[in-house]
Amino acid sequence: MPSNSLYNKKKHPSDIVLKVLINLAAAVTVIVLVGIIAYILINGLPHISWKFLSTAYAQNKPELQGILPMIINTLYVVVITLVIATPIGICSAIYLTQYAKQGRLVRMIRFTTEILSGVPSIIFGLFGYSVFCIMFRLGTSILAGCLTMTLCILPTIVRTTEESLLAVPPSYKEGAMALGAGKLRVVMGIVLPCAMPGVLTAVILAMGRLVGESAALLYTVGLSYNMPKAGWDGFVGHALESGRTLTLHLYQTAMQAVTPDALSIAFATAAVLLILVFLLNLLTSVLSKRLKKG
Repeated sequence: MPSNSLYNKKKHPSDIVLKVLINLAAAVTVIVLVGIIAYILINGLPHISWKFLSTAYAQNKPELQGILPMIINTLYVVVITLVIATPIGICSAIYLTQYAKQGRLVRMIRFTTEILSGVPSIIFGLFGYSVFCIMFRLGTSILAGCLTMTLCILPTIVRTTEESLLAVPPSYKEGAMALGAGKLRVVMGIVLPCAMPGVLTAVILAMGRLVGESAALLYTVGLSYNMPKAGWDGFVGHALESGRTLTLHLYQTAMQAVTPDALSIAFATAAVLLILVFLLNLLTSVLSKRLKKG
């Protein structure tokens, strides 16, 4: 008696060709990605040292070719931007999913948010330069860059958090409200904790974009490589000063090549960026798994 199993059916030539093309596309993608990462690490890792990571930078001083100011400026941009964008993004997602009436306005807001997530970052940079640097008179400063990057990452945080909140089973909320819990207590005590792995993923993905962003910051933070001045006033006031990040330092060093080993410095900076992005992705995976288990 012939078998009717799908696995025993004769394969058409078109199926075989499609399978070969899919496997070939996947293989090419993996090979290109591995090749780029390997090329950067091979050329960059030999030039990374503790001196490179912990000393200041000066264009005309070969003994001062470190990236410590750029690391500090990158931390300033990441921390300040997340402090501004995370509460706004999470609260917006909570309002859209838990409080707002699901109608045309909410659909329009979601559609606009999706459009904003696809806008090139260079456009955000031009807007940030026109509004924050010129209109608000912040000049090219870290704070202006942070405000600009807040606009860049808000769509990511809002949409990812919104999807995480919608994924929480409605029975959790209905059961809590049937027991007499208020709306705010249900949202903050049940819905949001259940969606926390997705919220954390959104924040760390936004952090990864902040670390790797260059186009929007090129217009707004400037290219200064000064260290923060000593004392609390200097630490806080540095946010109002110009300061290049790691990505801008990579761009500037590779394009100008003012020193003989400029390309080596650029590759070393690129390797540091790759390692930072890898660590952020690893952190996302580990924390999400732990929160899901908890």
